[in-house]
Amino acid sequence: MCTPPDASRSLPDFTELDLQGKVLPEGVGPGDIKAFQVLYREHCEAIVDVMVNLQFTLVETLWKTFWRHNLSQPSEAPALAVHDEAEKRLPKASLVLLSKFEPVLQWTKRCDHALYQGLVEILIPDVLRPIPSALTQAIRNFAKSLESWLTHAMVHIPEEMLRVKVAAAGAFAQTLRRYTSLNHLAQAARAVLQNTAQINQMLSDLNRVDFANVQEQASWVCRCEDRVVQRLEQDFKVTLQQQNSLEQWAAWLDGVVSQVLKPYQGSAGFPKAAKLFLLKWSFYSSMVIRDLTLRSAASFGSFHLIRLLYDEYMYYLIEHRVAQAKGETPIAVMGEFANLATSLNPLDPDKDEEEEEEEESEDELPQDISLAAGGESPALGPEALEPPAKLARTDTRGLFVQALPSS
Repeated sequence: MCTPPDASRSLPDFTELDLQGKVLPEGVGPGDIKAFQVLYREHCEAIVDVMVNLQFTLVETLWKTFWRHNLSQPSEAPALAVHDEAEKRLPKASLVLLSKFEPVLQWTKRCDHALYQGLVEILIPDVLRPIPSALTQAIRNFAKSLESWLTHAMVHIPEEMLRVKVAAAGAFAQTLRRYTSLNHLAQAARAVLQNTAQINQMLSDLNRVDFANVQEQASWVCRCEDRVVQRLEQDFKVTLQQQNSLEQWAAWLDGVVSQVLKPYQGSAGFPKAAKLFLLKWSFYSSMVIRDLTLRSAASFGSFHLIRLLYDEYMYYLIEHRVAQAKGETPIAVMGEFANLATSLNPLDPDKDEEEEEEEESEDELPQDISLAAGGESPALGPEALEPPAKLARTDTRGLFVQALPSS
């Protein structure tokens, strides 16, 4: 039996609905706008209530109720009564009209991002802290179902609103899946990091890796400075030898990210620099794993597990840094990407991505990056960003093109 997550955090206040100077649709008045805001707030609060009590399947019912799914097919008296009350406050005809009104669409998207971010923090307040297996499975099952539930509940609602809702829900589902996977890996890795015999074997195997050869092969793509790679290699070995806890490893990874991205803080190039760092870390660590594989390292299984964990945790860190730099929630950042990638009616699926790349390229990235690990910080270029042992989950194809030197 799993216990409910911490419910001490309340739903954050929603922003005001900005009409952006646009005229209300015909048949809709200011009272309808206000009614929609109040009803939507109540709807989101109800979702928080059922989620906190782990009643995940009730979310589908709440969606159906708000979007009047069964209004034309009344089968249950209680449901009909709820629909009647909602109809008095905001007729479905007005709800449909508002679902095509751009200011309402933008407001709804912001509300969903705030709602889902809050739910993630309630369900998984610490991605490294153990979560009961029953709760993990319940969360994953919910994440698997929620997009289809939402689509079914909104079957009679305009596509414009459906697109907004599904993009946010998709980002929420993906985040829940990734965080539960990260949590599972973290618990599996704890045993490895606390096993002296396994740590010694890992150190022995790591010392046999030909890092000079790895660097030679990786530098053509990553253009990493030797001193930076050597420093991170030594830091990794020292941290491993000290048999540090999972939390100490997490702090080390966080420190690496902080120092590498510090020069980009506050610049428009920050998101691109962060993604590029993630790619390079991934590529370099894949070369290390390749070397261990070719040598039939006895500790390959342990390294593979650690690499998977660091992959997920590095993605988690970068995701949060990019969101912070943009002044948005991680859910909002992932939601925008999902909306771009899975638009229900794209005119040109590549156009928006190309435009985004052009915008990011307007600000040249700094030529020097300092990576401090105590004492004097070496200077490194934007290409010189790699610690060992990591795997990528991002779409590396697009980033790889960015990483290649222009001819």
